[in-house]
Amino acid sequence: MGSKATNIEEQIQLLKTRGMKLEYPEAKVRELLLDIGYYRLGFYWNPFEIDENHNFKPGTTFKNVIKLYYLDFDLRNLLTRYVTRIEINFKTRLIHYVSNKYKDSPTWFIDNDVMNNRFINSFEKLYNEKFIKNNKPIKKHHEKYINDKYAPAWKTLEFFTFGTVLTIYKCLKNESIKKKIANDFGVINMRKFINLMDTVVLVRNYCAHGDVLFDLRTPKGIAVIPDINFEEDDRSSLTQVAGHKLKKC
Repeated sequence: MGSKATNIEEQIQLLKTRGMKLEYPEAKVRELLLDIGYYRLGFYWNPFEIDENHNFKPGTTFKNVIKLYYLDFDLRNLLTRYVTRIEINFKTRLIHYVSNKYKDSPTWFIDNDVMNNRFINSFEKLYNEKFIKNNKPIKKHHEKYINDKYAPAWKTLEFFTFGTVLTIYKCLKNESIKKKIANDFGVINMRKFINLMDTVVLVRNYCAHGDVLFDLRTPKGIAVIPDINFEEDDRSSLTQVAGHKLKKC
């Protein structure tokens, strides 16, 4: 068990001892280890390990590990771009459709006629003094409208996480609005749409926290993606789904 810190020279020696070819000049390897970190890079050379002692497959190179790291980095940037678009689109449609359906209830997210009590009963944990303080437009709203307990939905939901907004969607009582939003995304089956959005939220969180993506497997298989016809593909593998999508491009 690694219970003591190691310096860069010791880290380089460990890699050599375990069978990794550096290929780069050692000065470059030092630079990369200081830039990215030995522990983080370990997630990318792990697929090349062959035993519990962390020895590497013959031919494993530090250069290929770095390439895999930057592949993952580029994948994260690409996914972040499109997942953010999905998040904003989903949030905008939810706010627009529900707010216009219930015009007399601007804070419909705590309205018993609109939302499931399961969400309403836990709402104050989300909308508290810290939330107001950390979000300037919300703070300004309360300074101007001192009698309002909550800001209206079109302000409030903008500052909730994607996961919270998806929970609001799930807790809506109006099934026709939920179906309309799902249909807008090209999905007819509600269960499959929620499965898809759960996966998008998961990927979004992986991207936001810098987690490894190239070998990500979702806890649940992806039930549906618009414009993709699954056959026998691995529905839990992000790379399988991405590869399927690229074939369609």
